[in-house]
Order: sequence, then C-alpha cells, then structure tokens
Amino acid sequence: MTTVSVITGAGGMGVPTARNLRSDNHIVLFDNSQERLDAAVADLGGAESGDRTVTAVLGDVTDRTAVDGLFATATGIGPIASVVHTAGVSPSMGAAEFVTRINALGTVNVAEALLALDSGAIADGAAIVNVASMAAHLVPAELIPEKLFPGALTDPEGFITALLEVYSPFPAEAHSGFAYAVSKGFVKWYSWAQAERFTAAGIRIVSVSPGSVDTEMGRLEAESGAGALVEGANIPRWGTAQEMADLFTYCVSDKAGYLTGTDILNDGGVVASMRARAADAAR
Repeated sequence: MTTVSVITGAGGMGVPTARNLRSDNHIVLFDNSQERLDAAVADLGGAESGDRTVTAVLGDVTDRTAVDGLFATATGIGPIASVVHTAGVSPSMGAAEFVTRINALGTVNVAEALLALDSGAIADGAAIVNVASMAAHLVPAELIPEKLFPGALTDPEGFITALLEVYSPFPAEAHSGFAYAVSKGFVKWYSWAQAERFTAAGIRIVSVSPGSVDTEMGRLEAESGAGALVEGANIPRWGTAQEMADLFTYCVSDKAGYLTGTDILNDGGVVASMRARAADAAR
C-alpha cells in the first residue's frame, strides 16, 4: 500500500525532509509559490524518479479550503503516514498580522484538516510535526498570551484581533518580531494542548523549535540579532536544513512511537547559554 507524507513549505527545510521520507512514502508538497514547488520537484529528481513519486499542490496555509483540497489530493493517493508542517514566515517577511496568520492560523488549518479526516485515511502510527522556533523559548513566559490561544480554534478572526491588541503597547518596529515569537509560542502550545485529540485519532503530534538555520529565510534574520545568537551558542554555528530535516524525520518515524505532546528545542544550545548567563548575572 502506498502511504503519503504531506510536507508544507517547499523551501529550505521542506526539501531535505521530502528527500528523507521519499523512499517510504509518496510525497505531497504544498506551497504558495509555483516557482518554489517546481524547484523542489526538480531538486528531488523530478516527479516520477526513484521508488516513489512527488505531487506538488499550490495553495496557501491560511486558506482552509485550499488546505482541505491538499488533503483530498493526498488521501486520493493513499493513507497519510506523516505531516511535516514547515511552512511559515520570519519577522522580516511581513507585518505582525501577516506573521501571525501564517504561523498560527496556518498551523491550525493544516493540523485540523488532518484531524478531520476519516480514520481510514490515516495510516497506523501516523504523526505530525509542527515547526515552532527557539524564539518562543526566548520570550518571557508571562508575555506569551496562552489564555487567548484556544480562540484560534473557535474564532480565528477574533483571535487575530486579540493578539494584535497584545502587540500594540510595544514599539511599532518590534511588532513583527514579537508576533513571530508569540505565533511560534502558539505552535508549541497547540502541539501539547491538542495532543489528546490527536491521540484519539491515532496520530502523534510534536513540535520542533529550530534555532538559527542556514536557509534563505533564516539568513534574513542574520542582521536582526540571529547572527549574534549563533556566535554565543554552545555550538557556535548555524544549524543546517538537513539537521532539522533529520530530526523531523525521526519524529514521524516508528522509532519515535512514544513521542507526542511535546516540543523539542534544536538550537545549538542558544537558549541554554542565555539562561545560564542570566542565572550567573543574577547571583
């Protein structure tokens, strides 16, 4: 039986993840750029090369109808074995509302569309990995408005409005960066808070929080502080897209069959270093 791995985001981390998973699954790539999709398929050797094929689907994660269409295409090929949700944007790529919609509501749309599938469309041992960020670990917990997060599932527009109000007291130039941290904090929250719902459907759910990764999007943030964070890390270099892809691949594999409802921080020790230095300074 052909099983399917759905990967959102045909960029830096999505392509090596697809390459890892392709030997065992038909890959369905989802992105809002036809150019990126075409490049990804070519990078993977073409749609028909190798043991499995690749299907590219054009669409936006903020459009639930498009996401439902993605899963209709995927389940028409075979049961879903895994979903790796890498699609997202960084602070340099847009205003606070745009960042929040893509990162937070995009996660809701992808995960909830998966959860809405009939049980026969889900392979045994299925799993979803949502990509969060170390940024969610760097912001003080009291600034992450978790009490507002359930609203994303019941009133998406009200959720966006409420978060924009949370951002408003901060300087305008900080809104996108703060929105990024909060929206990735939402991804972390969703991946543990909804774990029981996914367990009931036979799906494991995990989030992974990468640090500074050497991708086109990651390098956009080099001048806004990410470069300095890398230099101060326990492992003072940028992470690679392949390192992240290997972790995502492990998380959706049978080897991680006991792993669900948690976040994995994969940041080269940035957060650990910052916490240790803060603790030393407070003594």
